[in-house]
Amino acid sequence: MAPQPRVPCTCAAARDARRPRKGRPLTVHHLDQLLLVCSLVLLVAVAAVRISSRSGLPSLLVYLGIGVAMGQDGVGDIHFNNAELTQVIGYAALVVILAEGGLGTKWKEVKPVLSSAATLALVGVAVSVGVTAAGAHYLVGLEWRQAFIVGAVVSSTDAAAVFSVLRRIPLPARVTGTLEAESGFNDAPVVILVVAFSTAGPVEHWYALVGEIALELAIGAAIGLAVGWLGSWGLRHVALPASGLYPIAVLAIAVTAYAAGALMHGSGFLAVYLAAMMLGNAKLPHWPATRGFADGLGWIAQIGMFVLLGLLVTPHELGDDVWPALIIGLVLTMVARPLSVVLSLTPFRVPWQEQTLMSWAGLRGAVPIILATIPMVNGVAGSRRIFNIVFVLVVVYTLVQGPTLPWLARKLKLGEGPEAADLGIESAPLERLRGHLLSVAIPGESKMHGVEVNELRLPAGAAVTLVVRDGKSFVPMPTTVLRRGDELLVVATDPVRDAAEQRLRAVGHGGKLAGWLGTDGVGSGR
Repeated sequence: MAPQPRVPCTCAAARDARRPRKGRPLTVHHLDQLLLVCSLVLLVAVAAVRISSRSGLPSLLVYLGIGVAMGQDGVGDIHFNNAELTQVIGYAALVVILAEGGLGTKWKEVKPVLSSAATLALVGVAVSVGVTAAGAHYLVGLEWRQAFIVGAVVSSTDAAAVFSVLRRIPLPARVTGTLEAESGFNDAPVVILVVAFSTAGPVEHWYALVGEIALELAIGAAIGLAVGWLGSWGLRHVALPASGLYPIAVLAIAVTAYAAGALMHGSGFLAVYLAAMMLGNAKLPHWPATRGFADGLGWIAQIGMFVLLGLLVTPHELGDDVWPALIIGLVLTMVARPLSVVLSLTPFRVPWQEQTLMSWAGLRGAVPIILATIPMVNGVAGSRRIFNIVFVLVVVYTLVQGPTLPWLARKLKLGEGPEAADLGIESAPLERLRGHLLSVAIPGESKMHGVEVNELRLPAGAAVTLVVRDGKSFVPMPTTVLRRGDELLVVATDPVRDAAEQRLRAVGHGGKLAGWLGTDGVGSGR
């Protein structure tokens, strides 16, 4: 069982504060100063999002750069070396990031590739750890414990990096689903391995370690699915007094899954991801608002985590570890990751083009750097060097892999997106009237463009009551032709609410002949 991070006690913090330090220590005496610092960092980070989106530079590097610039070798000259506090905040941020990623994962894309993604997250991690550790030992000269720690730390693909990059690239659903599910699944076994390798004494009985990993994953999966199902059922049947409470409730349920999984000696990370995925694929009220809230909270978690990791690093100590990091990263990127993908996905008959792209898309981010704080907290010999190697590796190979993914996808002819964009449907319950009000946004690529209202063929008990077009609203006639960019208000009674949404999504994907041509809208998610 991976131990939960412990918040440093005040006495230890007081002892650290009394130690003489060079430069200016990280001290804030007033609440207004703290708020000013935090707001300035957030403003700079939000501006950095725009810069990174225009330049193609991964936002991870921008946030890390802000932290480094604020640190002891930068203009801020802030000394921060509390690895334990960094681990606590990093774990909390990772929970939020996994929850946001799970909410945005479409079950219709993950379901067909669930077995291959799970195999890649388990067998692939084992292969990657072994190959990378061998390279770190024989090529760089790390002793075996340090080599296995490095191999385990960098074998986890980063959920934040994968979610943010892949959702900007129009890839086949099988590729996106596999990579997103892998990044959500593989954090759990990697954390267990890093903790085991960082524990004092030899790691005995490897088969017992494998059994422990399997047990924790099973417990975490069961709790995550149970909490997600109960939470989605409750939110659909209990009308909250304010729409703004739904986003808070959804995130609270996801975090509850993590806490329950950890308390039951299971994988909290897997629990929160699965619970969020179930919530994200349920037909919850006020979903667009919930999704936007989770997306914003995920950005804040990423920004805070990356800036803090940038503060923790000491740039002038990285010089001696650049070449070891490049060598280990080369082994990981060119040997370990491709081998793990081939061994994991070939039995599922995944085409070589997709295997090639997934080999290059094993993105690392803040998660490996957070995991590198575990040996530091446990006092493993050489842990600071491990942290420096992982930091350099992540920065260099993120800079190389992230911007080149779209180019590689085009070269492999895997850049085609879906034929028609899915509708944006928001549902608000009308509890006293025993009905639902569906707000439908028609995107530019939807095949609902050009369809007349009567050709929607909604079930009895559902009707289009209002159309908003170019900022003006009107009550439609049966022969009113719908256009891209329109917003519809559809009223549906309780018994036909699901059937009405399914029909709307089917027409959005298949046009007026949906149903006759086999497009039924089943599984269409947000």
